[in-house]
Amino acid sequence: MALIVEWWPIVVLVFDIIIRIAAIIIVPRNRRPTAAMAWLLAIYFIPVIGVLLFLLIGTPRLPRKRRRKQDAINDFIRDASSQLDLGSLRPHAPAWFTSLVTMNHTLGAMPLSGDNEAHLISDYQRSLDAMAEAIRGAKKFVHVEFYILQTDAATDGFFAALEEARSRGIPVRVLLDHWANLRKPHYRKTLKRLTRMGARWRLMLPVQPLRGTYQRPDLRNHRKLLVVDGEVAFMGSQNITDSTYNLRKNIRRGLHWVDLMVKLQGPIVGSVNAVFLSDWYSETDEALQTEDEMFAITPSEGDLDCQIVPSGPGFRFENNLRLFLGLMYAAQRKLIIVSPYFVPDEALLLAVTTACHRGLQVELFVSEIGDQALVYHAQRSYYEALLRAGVRIWLYRAPYILHSKSMTIDDEVAIIGSSNMDMRSFGLNLEISMLVRGEEFVTEMRQVEQQYRELSREITLEEWLQQPLRSTVLDNIARLTSALQ
Repeated sequence: MALIVEWWPIVVLVFDIIIRIAAIIIVPRNRRPTAAMAWLLAIYFIPVIGVLLFLLIGTPRLPRKRRRKQDAINDFIRDASSQLDLGSLRPHAPAWFTSLVTMNHTLGAMPLSGDNEAHLISDYQRSLDAMAEAIRGAKKFVHVEFYILQTDAATDGFFAALEEARSRGIPVRVLLDHWANLRKPHYRKTLKRLTRMGARWRLMLPVQPLRGTYQRPDLRNHRKLLVVDGEVAFMGSQNITDSTYNLRKNIRRGLHWVDLMVKLQGPIVGSVNAVFLSDWYSETDEALQTEDEMFAITPSEGDLDCQIVPSGPGFRFENNLRLFLGLMYAAQRKLIIVSPYFVPDEALLLAVTTACHRGLQVELFVSEIGDQALVYHAQRSYYEALLRAGVRIWLYRAPYILHSKSMTIDDEVAIIGSSNMDMRSFGLNLEISMLVRGEEFVTEMRQVEQQYRELSREITLEEWLQQPLRSTVLDNIARLTSALQ
């Protein structure tokens, strides 16, 4: 016994050295330098907890089988879309726009289509009502995919429309994220209502190891989309839930979410449907439609060029981040960003501040208060650098959480979708974004941005530098944890 006691410190020391050396070899491989450094700090300063966390969430990829499915889906989409007439494109596209479209197609497989119509819906309840109205007109199918899906007083019309469609024999397929809904107030009630109406529903990215379904537990399918008959689609930032998310802490604080959705008609609806079908196949192994049905061309009176950009851990690259960066460097006059969770990596921060140094008007809309403490404080840690560069930061006033996700570039190009500008959205979430070229759509975006501006207050560098030390320390600690991917 005495011999064991005598040798025990040496064994612990040797094991500790082995762990540290192994971490230096394993952790940085194919990982951002900031993420690698954050993991190494965690492992070095809190070895047991750091190693356990790394083993649990240290792989920011979906299982290999799922990634192979995504590769097969991408090949199918490229072959299918290459043989179709996707509308006439607007003339005189800038060379940088054409090259970005090529990049999006290479990484995410979706084509650019023309002759599309897109209109924004910025009112929360009106968006729910518009989607319900579209569902009531369904003749072929209804495809629903939302990060959070809850039946409650605000969404009852949406669910009633699904029930009415099912009563007419219309197929209704529903996807909802497992982990995001699991702890929500109406989770079981929602699933029972879907089952009772006869909808076919599946949980996205389920963490159910006893049932043989498991991946990194903090991966999320964060997409929000609805497709009806391949003729009309909705996408954007809004979930199907009350604007308080029915959470007691939100109701107690009086919080309400502000979101932005877009209603689409034209060939682009086929691309949105292709994203749904890709996710349905990934979760069920069921291929639903033929090539012609996936990209059914529906006429519209619009003249917008649109391209859907799917992204997430099923892809080899960060499709959304690369698109954002390309657009920021292409902008010549104006760059306006709306992102509830703005936690940039080095490349994105450099692109935003460089836009200021190039003389562009750069504005960032975020919320005055936050609903997620770590993300909120991590975001605040970037304000000083942004303000010093010349970014105008608008804080959307409490008790509202500005949840919209968009970016406009000059006067002709915009992005809207589900993707935040943070490291989670770039590496861990499945997202859907849409690139749009057309002055008429950007004009609608400008009107929404002006509404946000009128409901926000601008923060100055002088005001920000008056922040107490405790806030600065908390912000910087949160910034370090945000890189753990």
